[in-house]
Amino acid sequence: MSDAPDSTAAHAHGNQFSLLGQRRFAPFFWTQFLGAGNDNLFKFAFTVLITYQLQLSWLPPAQAGLAIGALFILPFVLLSATSGQLADKLEKAGLMRRIKELEIAIMALAAWGFWTTNVPVLLACVFLMGLHSTLFGPVKFAYMPQHLDEREITGGNGMVEMGTFVAILLGNVAGGLLIATPEVGRHHVAIAALGLAVLGRLTAQMIPHSPSTDPGLKINWNPITETWRNLVLAREQLAVFRSLLGISWMWFFGAVFLANFPAFAKEVLHGNEQVASLLLVVFSVGIGTGSLLCEMLSRRHVEIGLVPLGAIGMSVFALDLSAASQGLPAVAQALTLSEFLGQHAHWRVLIDLCLLALFAGLYSVPMYALIQMRSQPSHRARIIAANNILNALFMIASSLICGVLLGAGLSLPQLFGLLGLANAVVALYIFLVVPEYLLRFFAFCLSRLIYRFKLKGDEHIPLKGAAVLVCNHVSFIDAVLVMAASPRPIRFLMDHRIFRMPVLGWLFRLAKCIPIAPQKEHPAIYEAAFKEAQAVLADGELLGIFPEGGITRDGQLQPFKGGIMKILEAQPVPVVPLALQNLWGSFFSRVEQGQAMVRPFRRGVFSRVGLVAGPAMAPDQVTPEALQARVSQLLAR
Repeated sequence: MSDAPDSTAAHAHGNQFSLLGQRRFAPFFWTQFLGAGNDNLFKFAFTVLITYQLQLSWLPPAQAGLAIGALFILPFVLLSATSGQLADKLEKAGLMRRIKELEIAIMALAAWGFWTTNVPVLLACVFLMGLHSTLFGPVKFAYMPQHLDEREITGGNGMVEMGTFVAILLGNVAGGLLIATPEVGRHHVAIAALGLAVLGRLTAQMIPHSPSTDPGLKINWNPITETWRNLVLAREQLAVFRSLLGISWMWFFGAVFLANFPAFAKEVLHGNEQVASLLLVVFSVGIGTGSLLCEMLSRRHVEIGLVPLGAIGMSVFALDLSAASQGLPAVAQALTLSEFLGQHAHWRVLIDLCLLALFAGLYSVPMYALIQMRSQPSHRARIIAANNILNALFMIASSLICGVLLGAGLSLPQLFGLLGLANAVVALYIFLVVPEYLLRFFAFCLSRLIYRFKLKGDEHIPLKGAAVLVCNHVSFIDAVLVMAASPRPIRFLMDHRIFRMPVLGWLFRLAKCIPIAPQKEHPAIYEAAFKEAQAVLADGELLGIFPEGGITRDGQLQPFKGGIMKILEAQPVPVVPLALQNLWGSFFSRVEQGQAMVRPFRRGVFSRVGLVAGPAMAPDQVTPEALQARVSQLLAR
């Protein structure tokens, strides 16, 4: 395996699967894969043992799954804050090795518990494995941004998400098969669980050094006060905190389906245990596929425009699943897998479930990537810990709320339909309070569904720090296309008159674009615009300007005005030249007697347009003439 430098990896390798051939990712991937698989092998085998093989008066089968699930998730609520501090303070590769050694000790105890059929010991091991996962979660997500750059973080998260659900699936299947072996099933589970823990420790040995991001951090061992402190820390960045809530809602949403697959298969689909397993397989395949698609659809950037797309798909297919599963005919005995697949009505259910899960993958992976990229490195693991706390609370709430609704007489199909409607409401709320999601979704649709958008030189758009992006002005949607090219938000200076347009005006206000007017016409607007632009750069953000002063009326590059110099005098930052190509003549440009948006589909659909970014210019090299010459050169490429 190679260990390519982070800065060149995005260009040196073709896609996310190539990460599996690199030391900076592969040992980490297999370590987390084996841990997730072992969690589920152990839990599912233990659940089957209690449900089918033991008769315990103090733990009836109907309560076994609930008790095991509650014990496993309890450490996430109690100790996530502490684990986040440890991941920020300590070197991460060494911490992961210590956590895997803890897993070996826990599985050794669990092996003895299976061998002797000691249920209290196994229940204690469920809690301890929850502790193992609580410790591993923050260090897992804090590790990736240290070794993957912005172009790889979405693909890396997609691989981890896919691997986790595949591991869950394989762990459940293996646990069920091993424990079902007559007489010696418990022994087989004990050996397998201990073996997977040892194998996970061996792969962890190859994880490369990952230095501490806050070695001077003083650990607060009080989980209550530290949990509150982590949540307050997460709230400091609104986009990050809303993303935490969005991911937690996804776990609320997914937990309803995962927890009810056995009952759904038996009571609604009239199938046997194999049908319940099939639902888990289909759901896992959907999540994995959606997670892997994120890199391709995002063009190797953190593309949060996929999140609204994912939310729409989750609601649509949850509602259709509700409709498809109502009114299915009852049968005399439970359907076998082949009998179930032989009925056409059931295929609609499976397709709905698969697509629902696929869109959940599109929804969650970009949110995880955004949190990793925008959290401060010094407390990134504590932000992830806050996420785990919220996830656990949302999953507990999911169980309680669903229990109440089902107890009140709601059927499972009705519950799924209600969840689809609730998802639409929650998603709309998140997107309105963090409009960047909607803006990126609009830019995503425009650059992929209306135009065939080709991007060159996007590595010149800075991933951090203040900069001015300077572009030619061809149409009314130039800002949207530039926005689609940047993984970071951009604040644009724009002609104040465009804000009067019905749809685009609302969109640009949502994007917090800065209205500007000629100094002679509106001196107050002019001065306020430059003051706001300087504040944007002072905050380390990106500022976008169109120095021609207006949209071209003949398709030719117009002389650049001197406003850029006024900006650089107050905030001397790098200036990145951009050139929009082949947009003249489209619906949004002024080609019909100086009017735009007159004749739809003038150039058909999926017409080619492009954006070329050039190397940044130092502020002391910038003049309006020099910038115009640079943009003109880029247009000719």
